[in-house]
Amino acid sequence: MHILLIHQAFAGLNEAGGTRHYEIAHYLAGQGHTVTIIASPVSYLTGKPRSGRMRWVERESPEPGITILRTYTYSALHRSFFHRVLSFFSFMFSSFITGLSVKRVSVVWGTTPPIFQGVTAWLLARLKGVRILFEVRDLWPAFAIAVGVLKSPLLIRLSIWLERFLYRHADLLVVNSPGFVEHVTARGAREVVLIPNGVDPGMFNPADGGSAYRQKIAADSAFVVLYAGAFGISNDLTVVLDAAAELLSQPEIKFVFVGDGKEKAHLEAYASDRALTNVLFQPPVPKNEMSGVLAASDACIAILKPLEMYKTTYPNKVFDYMAAGRPTLCCIDGVIRKVIEDSNGGIFVPPGNAHELAQAVLRLESDTVLAREMGRRARAFVETHFNRSTFSAIMEQRLFSLDKSDE
Repeated sequence: MHILLIHQAFAGLNEAGGTRHYEIAHYLAGQGHTVTIIASPVSYLTGKPRSGRMRWVERESPEPGITILRTYTYSALHRSFFHRVLSFFSFMFSSFITGLSVKRVSVVWGTTPPIFQGVTAWLLARLKGVRILFEVRDLWPAFAIAVGVLKSPLLIRLSIWLERFLYRHADLLVVNSPGFVEHVTARGAREVVLIPNGVDPGMFNPADGGSAYRQKIAADSAFVVLYAGAFGISNDLTVVLDAAAELLSQPEIKFVFVGDGKEKAHLEAYASDRALTNVLFQPPVPKNEMSGVLAASDACIAILKPLEMYKTTYPNKVFDYMAAGRPTLCCIDGVIRKVIEDSNGGIFVPPGNAHELAQAVLRLESDTVLAREMGRRARAFVETHFNRSTFSAIMEQRLFSLDKSDE
C-alpha cells in the first residue's frame, strides 16, 4: 500500500511532541508499505519554524519507505486565536496543492485536530478515487468551546457542521480514546474503531537513573516532580505552580517543567512573582531524548482543566510516563484515571486542586519505595495493554480493509 497521511502537527523522533504517527509509519514501512506524510514546517509545540527560511515544500526521507513533505504554513500559531486559524487554513490549502502531486495513493489517512486538514484529506481521497480513514485525536470543536477558546456563534455552527460532515463521510473513523466513541457516533460516524494511544516501551529505560539530566538541572539529590508537554490553556499548569508554592518549605522537592507553548511566558512570570525557587522551566526535548529526561524524575504530572469534556481523553504523555517506570500524578478524571487506577501506577488527584496535588507529592516523596513500585507496575501494565506495536498492526489491518486495489 501507499498511504498518504495529512497531519499538520506531525513530529519525528528528532522533534519534541507526540510521535504516535511517526511510530505507526515506521511500523508500516517495516511491513513493506510506503507512507507519504504532508506536514507543516512549523512546530505545533513552539509555534516557530523548525528550520530557517520556509520553502513551499521541504522533502525529508528519514528512513526507507517514509517521505515527509513539509508544506508552507503561516507561522504565528501562538499569537492569537485569529492567527491560529490563519495557520490552520494556510496548511489546509498548501497541503491540498502538495497532495495533488502525490501519485499512486492506495488510502488517504486524515486526522484531527486541527479539523480543517480533514477537508484536505477528504477532498484528496475523492479526487484520487480512494477511501479515507479519518482519525479523531481530540474532540474539536467541543474542547475549544468548553475551554472558551471558540466563542463566535457563527464559527461554532460552522465548525460543528464541518465536524459532522467529516464524520459522516469517512469510510472508517478511528478514535484514540474510548471516551470519544459515543461523541463521534452521535455525530454521524458510520464505522468506529478504537486504536488507543499507547507507547513503544523499548524507547524508555526505567533502570536509567537520568544522572546526566539531573546534573543539567542541578537536582542530584532532589525529589524531582516532572511535567513534560505543551504549556497551553487547557493544561492548567498554574495549579502545579500553586502546589509548588505550598511546598516551598520542602527544599528537597523540585518541580521541573519541560516543554513549550502559548502560556509559557505567563507561567514563568507567575512563578517569578511568587519567588518559586523550587520550580525550573526547561526547553522542549526531542522524543528520542525523552527517556533520559523521564528517567531523571521521581514522579510525573498529567493535568488538564477540570472540565467534563476532558474526562474523555487518553493523553500521550501518561503512557510515556508509565513506560519510563515513573508514577503518574493524574490530575485528570475519567478514562485515563481508570488506566492509572487499574495499573496501580500512580495517584489520582482531583483536577484543579493544588492542595491535593501537593499532598500527593509529599506522599510519594516520603515513601520512595511506594513510588518505585507504582512505576514498576505502570511499566508492566503498558507493556501488556498499551503496546504501540500491537496498535500499529491493528492500524495496518484497518488500512488494508480500505485499499480498493486489493478488491
